[in-house]
Amino acid sequence: MERNTFSDFKFNRQILNAIEEAGYTTPTPIQQKAIPPALAGQDVMGIAQTGTGKTAAFVLPILMKLNYAQGNDARALILSPTRELAMQIEENIRLFAKYTDLRTVVLYGGLGPKTQIATLEQGVDIIVATPGRFLDLYLAGHIVTKSLKVLVMDEADKMMDMGFISKLHRILEVVPRKRQNLLFSATMSELVHKIAGDFLAFPTIVEVSEQATPAQTVRQMLYYVPNLKTKINLLQYLLKDDDTLHRLIVFCKTKMVADNVFSFVERKYGTENVRVIHANKGQNTRINSINAFKEGDIRILVATDVAARGLDVSNVSHVINFDVPIVIEDYVHRIGRTGRAFQTGDAITFCNPAEAYYIDKIEKLIRQQIPVSDIPEGVAIAETGFDERQAIAREIDAQKRKDNPDFKGAFHEKKAAKQNVGKQKKTGQFQRVAKRGGNAGKPKPSWKKR
Repeated sequence: MERNTFSDFKFNRQILNAIEEAGYTTPTPIQQKAIPPALAGQDVMGIAQTGTGKTAAFVLPILMKLNYAQGNDARALILSPTRELAMQIEENIRLFAKYTDLRTVVLYGGLGPKTQIATLEQGVDIIVATPGRFLDLYLAGHIVTKSLKVLVMDEADKMMDMGFISKLHRILEVVPRKRQNLLFSATMSELVHKIAGDFLAFPTIVEVSEQATPAQTVRQMLYYVPNLKTKINLLQYLLKDDDTLHRLIVFCKTKMVADNVFSFVERKYGTENVRVIHANKGQNTRINSINAFKEGDIRILVATDVAARGLDVSNVSHVINFDVPIVIEDYVHRIGRTGRAFQTGDAITFCNPAEAYYIDKIEKLIRQQIPVSDIPEGVAIAETGFDERQAIAREIDAQKRKDNPDFKGAFHEKKAAKQNVGKQKKTGQFQRVAKRGGNAGKPKPSWKKR
């Protein structure tokens, strides 16, 4: 049955009023498919990329099921891989529970638990938590699980990537066996299959698009760039277009690169236009930066993948992958920051020779080729320095070795060539060849072969 409005789901008036005030009119495909079985009390496994409205797909049925504040102990637990996503989920709950008396607490690490414990002691209905902090507070006796009726695992694939599987199994041991389970994931890896098997009982599986398919509203573009300096030059060129690139996120693979890109952009455009977030930034700094970006106070957010999930900002015009992600699934999550909620957006990726390996894998994952663009004429193409050239060569060698364990690498070939010369000298072959042809017996350095 097609459900074109939220009132088709038979939500109560308090929830419908909150949905209407929040400006939501049409349910997204994941909401249309996941809400009915969730409301019916079934276990649900949702395959949905980020930015498709899946948070509301589990939050709204929970609010309907719990209805009003009751008792002291939580009746719903929502697990999230990162503090940013946990906070985002709690924001959604507050938005939709506006006209109810339901009580929510968000639990995450990175700051002292004192305030979180005080909130728990006052009584809660819904806990949103990262697995580590939830277990810490449970083991310290601050959480009672016997009243839990609903357990949600959001971004299950990210939880697997972050090594949470043992913590999740520990949590499954301490929650009631009789409960409703909802699991959401953008991709279905082996580990997600495993946790789903342990977690869900005869689930209704809802899938809104092919696995790991980027949102149709995102236009993708790829530039093959020789080195870091040229990436900076290209970024500078693109940032000149203030009107088109009015709100953008620049993703980097390491904290060091993120800091370098931030310093460059800050020098060019001033502190009031840019922030950087990564794991070394304090919790408050990260929250303040995200809020400033959400409110439109800053134009550019430079980030590592710590912010790739759970950052729900409307009107992000562009995502720029300054580096290609090594965890290829993160490509889908990064570019999902734009083109959200039926709006269009652009995702631009810079790729050096060592990153082409990951582009091939990403294209297989998303089952499409990313359109390639030529570097614009106004961008200066810098020469690759010796150290960077060596680093790229080493990385390409490592990739070839990963795919073919028998591959020895360019550096090994050079060494083997030298050893071969030594053998020739011992046997007298080298002297004979040398006499006939001058340098004929001298091996060419490997870099000249290119």
